[in-house]
Amino acid sequence: MRPDDAPSALPALSSLSVLPAGLPAELPDPVREALLAPLVDHHCHGVRRDELVRAQFEPLITESGAPAPPGATHFDTPLGAAIRRWCAPVLDLDPHAPAAVYLARRSELGPAEVNRRLLGAAGIAAFLVDTGADAGNGGVESLSAAELGRLGGAVTGEIVRIERIEEEVAGAASSGVSYISDLETELAARLSRAAGLTSVVAHRCGLDLDPARPSRGSVIAAANRRLADPKERLTDPVLLRHLLWTAVDAARERNLPLQFHTGRGGPGSDPHRADPALLAGLVRALQPVGVPVVLLRCYPFHRQAAHLAAAFPHVYVDAGLALPATAAGSAAAVAELLEVAPFHKLLFGSGARGVAETCHLGALYHRRALAGILAERLAAGEWSVPDAARVAHMIGSGNARRVYRL
Repeated sequence: MRPDDAPSALPALSSLSVLPAGLPAELPDPVREALLAPLVDHHCHGVRRDELVRAQFEPLITESGAPAPPGATHFDTPLGAAIRRWCAPVLDLDPHAPAAVYLARRSELGPAEVNRRLLGAAGIAAFLVDTGADAGNGGVESLSAAELGRLGGAVTGEIVRIERIEEEVAGAASSGVSYISDLETELAARLSRAAGLTSVVAHRCGLDLDPARPSRGSVIAAANRRLADPKERLTDPVLLRHLLWTAVDAARERNLPLQFHTGRGGPGSDPHRADPALLAGLVRALQPVGVPVVLLRCYPFHRQAAHLAAAFPHVYVDAGLALPATAAGSAAAVAELLEVAPFHKLLFGSGARGVAETCHLGALYHRRALAGILAERLAAGEWSVPDAARVAHMIGSGNARRVYRL
């Protein structure tokens, strides 16, 4: 964490409409307070700092990143509807404001004020930011981790994307041998103040890769081929396996967790190869190493991820971007995670990217989904009030503080 980014007073969360209507009984105060406590967002990206017209905004609220077909709009999605319902009031609009009215108000306030309101109202105490890519930002620089923290009234930490480090090394290495040593050196340097590492290998070659550490000779040969055109996107399975194991070594030395993006990806990925169940071999190989493995944004394979978290002591899981992307449907996904995964293995991560609305809605739907689940457990007499409050605290912040040593 960065001590110079200490948070100012967090917003009064009790004023937020985060709890679902129609609960079988009003939640007891300890449970409500646990749900409304500041969260640790253990995985998010930066958001755009510039003013956005509609043609720029809409691709940022879809996985494809492409414009909607003629005569259609990306506001006709679960995320688009949620923005109009829940983000509009934060910008002083009525719920369900038309998309054109919402975007006009966004423009009137300006990007800095919009980001300040939406990030601040999310009620997040700490952001762990994947700084390796301006994900979903259309190539425009997004807010830095420090800026995200200042606008959101939170402390920040960096999650280092290992594929980005590899790209930098490949662009400067002089040979396959130097590539290996440079990668070790650069990872060590970047991890000196990081909170964790993350990998997008699922969307580069798939999670069904050979879990074994590749031989030095095969890595040198593959690296020499890579250096012939280092600007190409890394998809070589040998180099990706080497990168993962180099990252594991660095993570073990510094007691840092290693995240894996799984589940839904952009149009360039194959969804069936991003099923976290395919990681079982690597997860098993990493168990003796002692590096925590965190499975991110696993939807629609969240049940498989929950099984891995239940079966292996070093595996953790979040719902991630499924929270804002599926909106009201996220309650079912969270409930299914809670059916299988131990409660001390679940983390909150918004997976926010591109626009601050995804951060705000990630936090909101986390609280709404968990509120409904806890209310059901309490009404059925399955859990006590202290149990429900403890689980809410664990998932909202406690587990992340333990795993990332915050």
